[in-house]
Amino acid sequence: MGFMSLGRSRRQAGPLERSFVLSPTRQSRTLRADERRLELGGTETRVLELEGEGPPLLLLHGYADSADTWRPLLSELAATGRGAMAVDLTGFGTASPLEAGDMLPQWDALVTDAVAHASEGAGGEDVIIVGNSLGGALSLRAAQRADLPVGGIVPIAPAGLHMARWFSIIESTQLVRMLRYSPFPVPEGVVRQIVARVYRELAFHDRAGADPGIVDSFVAHIGTIERSMGVLDIGRRLLPELEDPFELGRIDCPLLLVWGEHDRMVYTDGAERVLRIVDYSDIEIIPACGHCPQVEVPELLAEMLLRFPEPRE
Repeated sequence: MGFMSLGRSRRQAGPLERSFVLSPTRQSRTLRADERRLELGGTETRVLELEGEGPPLLLLHGYADSADTWRPLLSELAATGRGAMAVDLTGFGTASPLEAGDMLPQWDALVTDAVAHASEGAGGEDVIIVGNSLGGALSLRAAQRADLPVGGIVPIAPAGLHMARWFSIIESTQLVRMLRYSPFPVPEGVVRQIVARVYRELAFHDRAGADPGIVDSFVAHIGTIERSMGVLDIGRRLLPELEDPFELGRIDCPLLLVWGEHDRMVYTDGAERVLRIVDYSDIEIIPACGHCPQVEVPELLAEMLLRFPEPRE
């Protein structure tokens, strides 16, 4: 399995050189992330924490998802001894609901406390923020702040760079429209089947190969009609906030954009602006991968993260 790099140098990469042994070992099968409740930025939420060495990784999921999306990656990181923490964002997973008003500042407050918590747990080391989709947007916003101990960010298909498709695709999906406009009550079992099918179709390149455990976990958090409609309402509220959410010129840390080559939700159109403005930035395009590399190719993503950031030339 390889990846293509389309960064500043536009270098063409061959097969990935493996610098770390990431295949499962007896030790990695016994290491699991600790799950506990914390209050972060005024949100009562759930974190999955993995003790380890090196700059801690803070993992931020995307819209409608939860910290569970990072479990395959956490399993890979466990084999390497790297510390990491995944968190449910406000309004998603098992976190407390969003309050009225703008949502990005509420998530920013959670990320601020999560960065501080991860840094303190690692003896004051700078934190590497890794975010998928909405989480990628939040990583970019956190990197703008000079007061946070952020050592680098890895936005994966971040929202907010090119406002094109992701929410319109979700709402226009025939199965989602059926849920919203059905004149009859939809049984919960049917709702769960619809959510699972939409998730597979939109998030994965290899739909048939989607990890059943990850799909079930996603469905568990939004598997009722009330919860599904509530998540759609969050998306509708969020769109105006993502029209111009960044001050990219304030980012002064290493930045690696990551995209799946077959991402149906977010195009790479806005990446050029980041590469042009942020001094130490690059982009990796992963072949045969969709919107969520942390689920489809966790081993490859783990290797990218373990060698990030590369020394500045």
